[in-house]
Amino acid sequence: MAGHSDDIPRTTEAIGAGTPLRATFRECRLTVVGGEHDGTVHVFTSPRVVVGADQSADIVLPDTTLSRFHCEIEIDRGTPIVRDLRSRNGTRIDHVPILEAPLRDGAILMLGRTNLRFDIGTRHIELRLSPRDRFGKLVGSSVAMRAVYALLEAAAGSDSTVLLQGESGTGKDLAAESVHVESARRDGPFVVVDCGAIPANLLEVELFGHEVGAFTGASSAHIGAFEAAIGGTIFLDEIGELALDLQPKLLRAIDRREIQRIGSNKRIPIDVRVVAASNRNLKEEVNARRFRSDLYFRLAVLVVTMPPLRDRTGDIPALVVALLDLLGDRASPMAKALDGGELLPELLRHAWPGNVRELRNYLEGCLVRQDSAQAAVPAGEPVIDIARPLREVRDRWVRHVEQRYLERLLAAHGGNVSAAARAAGVDRVHLHRLLVKHGLR
Repeated sequence: MAGHSDDIPRTTEAIGAGTPLRATFRECRLTVVGGEHDGTVHVFTSPRVVVGADQSADIVLPDTTLSRFHCEIEIDRGTPIVRDLRSRNGTRIDHVPILEAPLRDGAILMLGRTNLRFDIGTRHIELRLSPRDRFGKLVGSSVAMRAVYALLEAAAGSDSTVLLQGESGTGKDLAAESVHVESARRDGPFVVVDCGAIPANLLEVELFGHEVGAFTGASSAHIGAFEAAIGGTIFLDEIGELALDLQPKLLRAIDRREIQRIGSNKRIPIDVRVVAASNRNLKEEVNARRFRSDLYFRLAVLVVTMPPLRDRTGDIPALVVALLDLLGDRASPMAKALDGGELLPELLRHAWPGNVRELRNYLEGCLVRQDSAQAAVPAGEPVIDIARPLREVRDRWVRHVEQRYLERLLAAHGGNVSAAARAAGVDRVHLHRLLVKHGLR
């Protein structure tokens, strides 16, 4: 059956081994139905494509009613999924408006004034996979991770700007550092700037530095992150939080490879590789005019999407070993219970909405407590145990409610911390602390 999910993507398994040698996906096509471009066929070249009016989209449609990046189609665990990218005129499947929905073989996708038929072909397209089971500080031999490694290897072999996307806790920071250590710049500095954690009025100083007397209190000169990263890599984390008025200044620095300290007219050349990361979908931010399109294009020379842990649960045993090594405990009874022991099946069943960061926090808590009775992976509501003090039971429920509320809040706002804070009626810094507390940042 052409649309059967078992067919896309598929993998060919190595004989006598659990690691796939290669992965393929069924060729998919969008065919224009009606209008002057009737019959025009657009073939997918990867399992994730963006459709829109902008020339940088994977599939470009000459329709003035389309947004720059209108929708995204992804083969997600064998099922074609279409997601509207907060387009101005919306996305419909067979006349039904959708935000995100499965896409069946033969369905009519309606974008602006353009109708397209979605078809799943018979030809298989092979994905490029790395043979490695780790890359720098990243660990995992799943197809999802080895496809990521292949992209990161290409990034490490060049000086091109890289944009890392993915949910919070998926390891975008480790991917950025791994690209650095695997590149020719490995002996240079690796400088991190968290654009979401630094107040907007201080971020310009953090990036570009300042001269003496540039503003009240500037009693000495300050070297910014770009200067500090000369000869190495600058990692701009949470780039989606960057204020609009600062975005053209960042674009100018990346384009011209030079910066000016605040309070100076002197231009300083900068030899740096730029890696940026965001848990927001920056294409949506461009459509909403919260992120400059020219800056997006400059950052998205090579785009790498980090998979959530729920899409690579087979990597959990290897991640547990790596995290226990990082935490400095492989010998205690609790460590052994986690590493292939009685607790491993629970780890494999849990959804890990906070991804690898949540897994690490859980493991660290287990090692501190060294009590298997308290080490059950949190799943569902806490138990009301009247044998325990009221305060202890209440605290567990408060933690549970906070955790679930924050997970749903972030999901509802696409990982946008500022928007989530506004919706929750709390200060962004306070929300950031809560997210860190619950392993969601």
